[in-house]
Amino acid sequence: MSKNTKVLNLKDKISGNEVDLSLCNLTEVPVRELALFTKATVVDLSCNNITSLPPEFCNLTHLVKVDLSKNQLTCLPDDLGNLTSLQHLDLYNNKLTVLPVSFSQLRSLKWLDLKDNPLEAGLAKAAGDCLDEKQCKQCASKVLQHMRAIQDEVDRAREKRLLREKELERKREAKQREREAREKEARKREKAEEKEKRRKEYNAQMAAAAAREQQKKKSEEKKKKNGQAADKKVVVESAPKPRRSLIGLVFKLLLLLLLGLAGVAAACRLTDLQKEAMCMPVNVAVDDSLSWAKEQEGVIRQLVQNLSSAAKEFLESTQASKN
Repeated sequence: MSKNTKVLNLKDKISGNEVDLSLCNLTEVPVRELALFTKATVVDLSCNNITSLPPEFCNLTHLVKVDLSKNQLTCLPDDLGNLTSLQHLDLYNNKLTVLPVSFSQLRSLKWLDLKDNPLEAGLAKAAGDCLDEKQCKQCASKVLQHMRAIQDEVDRAREKRLLREKELERKREAKQREREAREKEARKREKAEEKEKRRKEYNAQMAAAAAREQQKKKSEEKKKKNGQAADKKVVVESAPKPRRSLIGLVFKLLLLLLLGLAGVAAACRLTDLQKEAMCMPVNVAVDDSLSWAKEQEGVIRQLVQNLSSAAKEFLESTQASKN
């Protein structure tokens, strides 16, 4: 069946502001077609096989009265509350157990029939029997009140959920900040430890350098002291040399003097000069010396021996000290 045929057939079922689609064996509501006739505010969809209403049904905000009795409805669309003009709703003999929370927004609803539905206990108690016009009006009022209470509970639950989510988000953010603070503190501590390590290494290097410098100074001072001691030793060892040289010079002078005296004495005794007046004192002195020498021969011999022994001991001690 084409769209035009549907429209044509729907036109055939319109009478004034009413559309009668009852007993048409419908399984779906012709929402598109109904949307084209905004003046048709009353729709009869009773005695069909409709199991659900499409979400688009909630856009038919011009509807004032809807009859969905004796169908197979198991649920109603969540946005049913958008039908703010709806005053009369017949849901008799379906398979409904609950109503959507948005049902509380049907501010214009004055009449409602929920008989012969397997409603949950609380909703069934609010709906009542709906046996007459008055009870159906009471049903509308009490069910709206019941659904508003449910709406309030849903709102409170949603608010609690939002608060809980906000609290969880706040805790997550707090944990995130705490984790970031710990990481920052850890990085700061690592930097401080690294800096302390570099400082210790620097201090160790400076201490090692100072130790090397101190050792160097000590070595230099030791070398300097050793050099001074060596210089003193050299001075001490070399000091007697001038004395020995002086003694040698004296010996040489004495030797020359003795040789000179011997020469003079020889000249005065062995040459013709012995008769000269200047040689007479020399000859007398030589004769006296020879006489004294003969007299002192033993003493001189002992003195020479003593001097030889002393000289020998001196030479041996000097050799031992050098070794």
